[in-house]
Amino acid sequence: MKKDFPITELPSKNSVSIDKLSTFEGLKLMLEDQKKAVLAVEKNLPNLKKVVEKIYSHLKTYPNGRLIYCGAGTSGRIGVQDGVELYPTFGWPKNRIGFIIPGGKKALTESVENAEDDSKLALEEANKILFTNSDVLICIAASGNTPFSLKVLEIAKERGSLTLALSNNPKGKIQKLANMMILLNTEEEVIAGSTRLKAGTSQKVCLNLISSLIMTKLGNVKNGLMINLVPTNKKLKKRKMMINHYLNDLI
Repeated sequence: MKKDFPITELPSKNSVSIDKLSTFEGLKLMLEDQKKAVLAVEKNLPNLKKVVEKIYSHLKTYPNGRLIYCGAGTSGRIGVQDGVELYPTFGWPKNRIGFIIPGGKKALTESVENAEDDSKLALEEANKILFTNSDVLICIAASGNTPFSLKVLEIAKERGSLTLALSNNPKGKIQKLANMMILLNTEEEVIAGSTRLKAGTSQKVCLNLISSLIMTKLGNVKNGLMINLVPTNKKLKKRKMMINHYLNDLI
């Protein structure tokens, strides 16, 4: 039966379960486990280089091309977190970013029953996005088998979009569907199946690296400064003034 489950769902191999540990030892165990998330990303650096350069080249070729994130549950929320920050941080146009999450905005704060298993819903949401060959889809699925996400990925690829899949399961179906694949093999969680732990951490780190470097290569960073930052509050207005001050000193 064990072989029928993704590795992300299996019980941890730790000799002592987290619920049998003291508070300090439990925290220590979780922190040690989280370190594996960064190691999983580090193992993918050569692959990440190819992904960044491919997506950068694609968006450079198609000036109206969009970055679209797709994922269910934790994976979807991590994708949204990465994508929504591109406008204020880098000035990336809002009309060039998109999100597909089973259950819609409601799913950002609560679970929507059966939504991630609904392939018909995936077709409806994909049709709303109207994928073209100028778009880039980043599809995130810890198990690599989420029916909703797999269907969206399949449709985007059929319509000519450049597709990238992020998964934490070496046996996930998603690996066979995308143009590019990043496997973050974080293995079992200390709380079995809770992929908001190190699987989610690895996804967050990975997306952070990819999107930040793409935005940098597209000219939104100069001398390590966010030159196209959009000052949407007092803090960012001060930051914008500081950036302009540093830039003037460089001239």
